[in-house]
Amino acid sequence: MINLELPKKLRASANQAHQVAAQIFRPISRKYDLGEHEYPVELDTMAAMVDGLSDSGTQKISGASGGRSDDEPPSTDVLVNANGGNMSALLNALETSWGDVGLMLSIPYQGLGNAAIAAVATDEQLERFGKVWASMAITEPSFGSDSAAVTTTAVLDGDEWVLNGEKIFVTAGQRSTHIVVWASVDRSLGRAAIKSFVVPRDAPGLSVARLEHKLGIKASDTAVLLLQDCRIPKDNILGSPEVHAEKGFAGVMQTFDNTRPLVAAMAIGVTRAALEELRAILTDAGIEISYDTPPNNQHAAAAEFLRMEADYESAYLLALRAAWMADNKKPNSLEASMSKAKAGRTGTDVTLKSVELAGAVGYSQRLLLEKWGRDSKILDIFEGTQQIQQLIVARRVLGKTSAELK
Repeated sequence: MINLELPKKLRASANQAHQVAAQIFRPISRKYDLGEHEYPVELDTMAAMVDGLSDSGTQKISGASGGRSDDEPPSTDVLVNANGGNMSALLNALETSWGDVGLMLSIPYQGLGNAAIAAVATDEQLERFGKVWASMAITEPSFGSDSAAVTTTAVLDGDEWVLNGEKIFVTAGQRSTHIVVWASVDRSLGRAAIKSFVVPRDAPGLSVARLEHKLGIKASDTAVLLLQDCRIPKDNILGSPEVHAEKGFAGVMQTFDNTRPLVAAMAIGVTRAALEELRAILTDAGIEISYDTPPNNQHAAAAEFLRMEADYESAYLLALRAAWMADNKKPNSLEASMSKAKAGRTGTDVTLKSVELAGAVGYSQRLLLEKWGRDSKILDIFEGTQQIQQLIVARRVLGKTSAELK
């Protein structure tokens, strides 16, 4: 049974992440929002600190190894409540995103590709790639949310894979040391042949075509990558190279069961930041928020705040549940999508409504509210759009396949 009280060790870790957000991220948030594509040098110090904590065994949060628990799967006849790498990663993402989600996405060794490696890598691969900084390259110019439409190819040539294709909207695509690339090993076999590959930054044939100018998360670089006869070692394919038509591409899709709760946590962190700022603004304006008085008997702004706070709590609990299930080796595809859908929608609603309720100061750059409004939108889009999450939830609830419910 899930325990909604966080264990002491995770509370300590979350508190450290919050201190980083408050002392490092918040003071430089506007600087790197205005200086798009400028590398946040302050993160180098933080990366060294995180690496030191991991090496000392104080916290296992650096790289993909931090996203996989060493605990054995709980026995079905013994009540066990495990809170491991997934829950720790979720809380760290939440707290650092409270500071600045763009900077959070720029933290070395904490890329979305690391969660992908943790999800499907073999033990030997986790040993090799457990502490790299990996971004994730899925989307292509010809498709967005339909991950099965991958056209990038991977052909085995002796002891090397040769990759060809173009990937767009790759978060940390220029700064990361490795990229997890989705490619097809045989396009005639459809989605079952889609595999994920770990491509080192210095692999021959890999290049950055350009960096995108974006609405939000400007501190994070978003790249277009070209793979032109890009060669990587044969054993850099994550998991099994065998194509199992009956299984489809469930192996690579398992990645999302790890990353979607993390993106939900990012949205929850930004949501909490906006709610805290809005509460302070309303309090300064003499508007009291009461939990004992019905919303219809309170100031309209206070009633709206209560509604948004309830949505925030719901999103937070859904994300905790998805991460807890992953740590306890329970299938969490439904819960991962539910948490991502709820948190993404709540983030955009709360941040933009906070801008509105704050009036002129909310729309200005005097506060970070307008920035959070811009940052939040991508959290409802990447790792699967709001519409895709609702479609996945409907399939799981109704017991429909992707062919039956499109």
